[in-house]
Amino acid sequence: MSVNKVILIGRLGRDPEIRHTSSGAAVCNFSIATDENWTDKSGVKQEKTEWHEIVVWGKPAEIANNYLKKGRQVYVEGKMELQTWEGQNGEKRSKTVIKANSFVFLGGRNDSRDEGQSTPAQGGSSPRNDSRDEGQSTPAQGGSSQLSPQYGDDDIPF
Repeated sequence: MSVNKVILIGRLGRDPEIRHTSSGAAVCNFSIATDENWTDKSGVKQEKTEWHEIVVWGKPAEIANNYLKKGRQVYVEGKMELQTWEGQNGEKRSKTVIKANSFVFLGGRNDSRDEGQSTPAQGGSSPRNDSRDEGQSTPAQGGSSQLSPQYGDDDIPF
């Protein structure tokens, strides 16, 4: 048995970028930063930031593009995937991305640093503007065909 599951909570390092494949499928890319803090043996506080590239497909890609902004905190679930392609000079290139199958907006809607209220989103619907309990959130997700479409050689998913 094997498992490929990634769970991350981090802040967006840039606004999401959305594109559409030649078949019309939406694909959204964004990066999030996760931080690790510790005190070393000599008592000095240390911090390490890791950057993660996230890819979202289908209706959730459109939701991410419309409602996520730089600095906003997000919870992401997905799988790690190595993507390879040929560079401009013919060299083979690769990078590891997180192919998200669900995500949850964390923090406030208008303030990327506000932790008080979450914006719910589900694949196929957009966030509502009515009042709701603070901290309530729903994952944005879709069927596997929305998030993992087959793409041709000319459709670069990143």
